[in-house]
Amino acid sequence: MELGFAMPHLLRLKATCQPWEAEVTGADQTRLAKWAEKLGYAMISVPEHHIIPRAHVDLSGPHYFNAYTAMSYLAGATERIRVNSCIAILPLQHPIVTAKALSTADWLSGGRVTITFAVGWLKEEFDLLGVPFHERGAMSEEYVQAIIELWTRENPEFEGKYVSFRDVAFEPKPVQDPHPPVWFGGDADPVLGRVARYGSGWWPFLTKPEDIPAKLDFIRSRPDYAGKLTDVFYGFATSRVGEGHSVRTDPKARPGMSKQEIVDRLGWFAELGVTMSSVPIPALESIEAYFDYTQWVAEEIMPAVA
Repeated sequence: MELGFAMPHLLRLKATCQPWEAEVTGADQTRLAKWAEKLGYAMISVPEHHIIPRAHVDLSGPHYFNAYTAMSYLAGATERIRVNSCIAILPLQHPIVTAKALSTADWLSGGRVTITFAVGWLKEEFDLLGVPFHERGAMSEEYVQAIIELWTRENPEFEGKYVSFRDVAFEPKPVQDPHPPVWFGGDADPVLGRVARYGSGWWPFLTKPEDIPAKLDFIRSRPDYAGKLTDVFYGFATSRVGEGHSVRTDPKARPGMSKQEIVDRLGWFAELGVTMSSVPIPALESIEAYFDYTQWVAEEIMPAVA
């Protein structure tokens, strides 16, 4: 079991965030990224929304990065730790632009990019950006095909309803062969089908931990399963966030758990098929206390679950 680093102030979800996180600056996050790498954390993952309608701010908060920009910055500030999204909203940006942003980041970082795509759920965000919400699944299916084509073919060609290209050059290609790991976030059957066809990773959000094995069986039973799935990310805080970022209570996933409680839960996750997790940010008074806490996790929890 590997541990991702829970970076404070990437968002301000009512369900999970501690009050002190809102004071964390970009400079603080740069220090924390270097610290996470030094301690041996495996990955930093960046959430994404482009704009939040006022009606959703209470639960979702107003603060989100562009995933690709933040991933690139964090990769540039470090040397070894992987960067990911959690998630990037695939239909809201043209796939050629997405492919270029991610291949650039992978090339410059020496091959440290993983990408977790999702179709999105916030209709008002799609409306504001002029993207048809009810076509987001079909768009995502084409977009991921087009992105992989651009990443892997010397003379890429694609013909679809939403994107087409031929007689083009696309470089730099990603460093990773055949391309950066592609994960998908979400729980619906079409998402799981996309995992089966293209994904090496799955990031569930509304799935209860005990239901993960059945979902994995579903993915691997698809007739077009490509056999690539190796990673499942399930963070402690995942079960505390419901649909539309609503607050859910899970007493077994509260912040500030003891060492044994954390180790036991991670062991249970591993039995369910989870390969990577993250320990929730506890109730602390300052960022300096979080430096101490993440060191405690690295020294006490990582060796116990490695």
